[in-house]
Amino acid sequence: MIMKLSSKTIMASTIGFLAMASCSQANDGEIVEKPDLKVVDGKFTPEILEGLGRVSGISVSPEGDKLLYGVSYENIALNKSNRELWIMNADGSNPTRLTTTASSEQNETFICGGKKIAFIAREGDKMQLFTMDADGSNRKCISAVENGVNGFVISPDETKIAFISNVKYGETTADKHPDLKKSTARIIDDLMYRHWDEWVTEIPHTFIADFDGKELKNIKDLLEGEQFEAPMKPFGGIESIAWSPDSKSLVYVSRKKTGMEYSLSTNSDLYKYDLASGKTANLTEGMMGYDTDPVFSHDGTKLAWLSMEHDGYESDKKRIFVLDITTNTKTDLTANWDYSVEGLAWSIDDKSIFFLAPYQGTIPMFKMDVNTQQIDTVAAGECDYAAVVPALDKVYTLRHSISQPNEIYSVKPGEEPVKLTTVNDEVLSQLDPIKTEKRLVPTTDGKLMTTWIVYPPKFDPNKKYPAILYCQGGPQSPVSQFWSYRWNLRLMASNGYIVIAPNRRGLPGFGTEWNAQISGDYGGQNMQDYLSAVDYMKNEPFIDSKHIGAVGASYGGFSVYWLAGHHEGRFAAFIAHAGIFNIESQYLETEEMWFANWDMGGAFWDKDNAIAQRTFANSPHKFVQNWDTPIMVTVGELDYRIVFTQGMMAFNAAKLRGIPARFVSFPDENHWILKPQNAILWQREFFAWLDKWLKPSQE
Repeated sequence: MIMKLSSKTIMASTIGFLAMASCSQANDGEIVEKPDLKVVDGKFTPEILEGLGRVSGISVSPEGDKLLYGVSYENIALNKSNRELWIMNADGSNPTRLTTTASSEQNETFICGGKKIAFIAREGDKMQLFTMDADGSNRKCISAVENGVNGFVISPDETKIAFISNVKYGETTADKHPDLKKSTARIIDDLMYRHWDEWVTEIPHTFIADFDGKELKNIKDLLEGEQFEAPMKPFGGIESIAWSPDSKSLVYVSRKKTGMEYSLSTNSDLYKYDLASGKTANLTEGMMGYDTDPVFSHDGTKLAWLSMEHDGYESDKKRIFVLDITTNTKTDLTANWDYSVEGLAWSIDDKSIFFLAPYQGTIPMFKMDVNTQQIDTVAAGECDYAAVVPALDKVYTLRHSISQPNEIYSVKPGEEPVKLTTVNDEVLSQLDPIKTEKRLVPTTDGKLMTTWIVYPPKFDPNKKYPAILYCQGGPQSPVSQFWSYRWNLRLMASNGYIVIAPNRRGLPGFGTEWNAQISGDYGGQNMQDYLSAVDYMKNEPFIDSKHIGAVGASYGGFSVYWLAGHHEGRFAAFIAHAGIFNIESQYLETEEMWFANWDMGGAFWDKDNAIAQRTFANSPHKFVQNWDTPIMVTVGELDYRIVFTQGMMAFNAAKLRGIPARFVSFPDENHWILKPQNAILWQREFFAWLDKWLKPSQE
């Protein structure tokens, strides 16, 4: 999911800056430190989950001897989180904390041959660019960009910097009626007036400036006067900008559309900006889907990126394309690879490209020979890899599984991965371990579906356990060995449940046909896949077949609502978060119309569109007369992807039908529940509801 918006008035952006030798350190407020977690009787609780350290970001020093990374913690009492920077030797030894502030440091990178570090952190009410020595000393703020710095990348010769900052979007009510300064009205003439969790009044632009490590000069907006996002909201970041190795040009990602046109299209392009001439060229003209994540080869002769083929299909296969700069030839390196790529990075010698891809229920790391297009597995197992940072003879990466969150590893092709950080080992070692198992479940159309089964601690096959069917969102997001701070399968199992997590139709990692099948078939084969998984597992003697629940968010929430009207007694409790209840309402409430048109097949008023009519005929609200099972509904009121009124309708319908129901609404959350205390409350309500209906002996 990505985005854009519209307005016909083009406002010139003004970004001010003040070069300063130093700024006051943004240190107001209490510092979030590593919590003192108390594990009692090996129990994994929501409080333990929320208190784990979250490892992210890997930067390698120019000499290859140091790694820079971040660790964030949450403080439940303060209801805030904070990220600090750490450095360690490349073999994982001597991890050293570099920052201790109340302002999260982000986007860290080595500069000056590894002697200094650049990063962004809060200064006043904006994020600004900072530098410090590699030992954490001599911290200085070196920018005062009016709207802040949301991300940056420094040119290879370190004379220029590209950064992201917001500019005004469209014409406000105050612009149109300057004498009515206290009016709160919004005047809207086109679509995409709100997106994800905000009413769109600002959009990101890519800027460049001269950079000498001390200040920013000659700041230039590469899209000045244009109402286009670069990078694209809501999730686009610094990965959308790539400097050429000679520092003479850069490539950025943008979808140069506004308004309704933007809402209907996923056609983004790569734009190359030449510093000397000031000219911009579209490198992917005529390529109709998402084009993102540009990466130059080290010698500058090639540009690789991720490309989707079809306009409007945001979950299309992500292909690796390479542009030969000298011949202007584009090549699809994954034409014979039937899986979608998640990340890519050139090997140091430019002969190969490393990448990640969902594959048969996990996310391994792969390596492709650029010339022969041969693909080899670099690292795999019952885990997911989540980063690719090549060094001379190895690759640094993040790795997680259903059992543990991200830690940093190093990988040498042909050797076992080496764990370099142990941020959460002390806590995890005190928890009762769980077991995960991959099952191949027969489906109603004669296929085998990879399904993860997660067993409770101290599992006894001679006992009976309640079970939870986990319904994935997306709808095309992998059910891999993922670690989530909300839908955490280990936490569910640790509360005494067997978790059933199917890779139903519509999930990546099993070929493009399996992935694409769900589009236009909401309420179809993928729902039969869920029922197949439940029917398969409830025959196990250790499953209490009378006490199985179904839970899920987003499309998983839709799945729960649909199952509630079709389950024929299979389930004893439901929980739906941010789910689609009434598809007709959803079609006109959501913002990204390309998603609705592709996945639903079109508009409900198009009576001659058989695919669309099948979709809307399968809307969960049409089957409320069949509801007979307790249901809890949770929503975030800032969710503009699936508006919270969808959940209100479902809850009201359940109550009017006389069905036990609970509604938990978060006024300050969006599609996800992110604030620490809200997250704890959500987990408490989640398990209280399941325990009430799935563990009656405890009542």
